[in-house]
Amino acid sequence: MNGFLDCGQIVNTHGIHGEVRIVPWADSPGFLCGFSTLYVDGSALEIVSSRVHKGSIIARFKGVDTVEAAMALKGKTVQIRRADAKLPEGSFFLADIIGLPVMDEAGHMLGKLREVLAPSIQQVYVVDGEREILIPAVPEFILETNISEGYIKVRLIEGM
Repeated sequence: MNGFLDCGQIVNTHGIHGEVRIVPWADSPGFLCGFSTLYVDGSALEIVSSRVHKGSIIARFKGVDTVEAAMALKGKTVQIRRADAKLPEGSFFLADIIGLPVMDEAGHMLGKLREVLAPSIQQVYVVDGEREILIPAVPEFILETNISEGYIKVRLIEGM
């Protein structure tokens, strides 16, 4: 596992004092507001202020005081240090499960997890194998996610 996690993208400036708008790649935009430092291109940027605004984060970084300085960050991916992120027990980062082998209850290999879709409230796992399988990410279908041993065990129903 990488020591850093991609967590959003700076999509624009905000106002005239060097603030930027970040589209977060997290369950909740507020998750990013809990960090004092974000990383861009391997460099640490200390957060002076941050707030949630219309599903995005408005942040101001130390030393970025003008629109021109903020504009230089536009399009950049922001990262957090994995060690700085505190997740609830049993939670994990999606980046940690992408690519894991997926097997059914009997231990038959179905393929690998290619991506996680979020078309609505519930996530859907896309598994690439002999055929593409879409599996709702709910306890009825996702029996076990074992990151340390490197697999996901699922229950399929007819028609999946």
